[in-house]
Amino acid sequence: MLSEPRSGRLAAWGNALLAGLVSPDDAVLAVVGEDAVHRVDGLPGEAAPVGLTLALGRLRALGVKGLRVALPAPGHPLGLSGPPEFNARALEAEEAVVCHGAALGLVPEVYEAGPSGDVHAEVVWHCLSVREGPPADVPSLGEAERELAEALREATAVLSRLDVAASGPVAEAAIDAYRARAERGREVLAPGYPPRAVRVLELAQRVGLLISLALERGHGGAVSASEMAARGEALRPVERTARRAQVAAYNAYVEGVERGVR
Repeated sequence: MLSEPRSGRLAAWGNALLAGLVSPDDAVLAVVGEDAVHRVDGLPGEAAPVGLTLALGRLRALGVKGLRVALPAPGHPLGLSGPPEFNARALEAEEAVVCHGAALGLVPEVYEAGPSGDVHAEVVWHCLSVREGPPADVPSLGEAERELAEALREATAVLSRLDVAASGPVAEAAIDAYRARAERGREVLAPGYPPRAVRVLELAQRVGLLISLALERGHGGAVSASEMAARGEALRPVERTARRAQVAAYNAYVEGVERGVR
């Protein structure tokens, strides 16, 4: 939850590119991030994997007007609309990008390459057919913001009740990393997203930070197996709300396209 999903980067910066707000080079640089390279396999009209620049241009030519994010979990097909083959691949990866304007979706597969001590990630996005339809269980930005505010209060109360203290070097490092990111000019979304989407995504990441700290062994008094299980059970609805809010934030661009705002 703390790190930005690759599907989020691809959707956000792909949408900025589609809107003409960033150059192809800047969009690809932002999507790739710290990975070595990203390629797209199975793109219609291409017999072999292609680079992101060509792939994003081809998607535009195929009629894609926007990119949505899906962050599914077992029993929760968040952001998906089918068919089963695509849903299964997305569930295995725990994320996917779904195109708006063409019945296509992209699921990442990550490979590690390089010698010991210099290992890097290479990503292949598998392009598959999707079923056109409303994505599952994605709230509006307004709904997500209200749900998150309540979830944050609930998470704080649960952690207090379970005697979970956000202390220790691991917790402090996580909090410092979160604060550093928040201070880097709110770089959680690409150009073209409404301020509310940025706000919702940042709050979702904050809730995710609390959850990840709560589930780390050694923080607070609850360390037995039964107490760890209690933490997970109590925080599961909160984690679900935070994932829904993340998807709502990333999908705000397409929401605007559908309303005719863009």
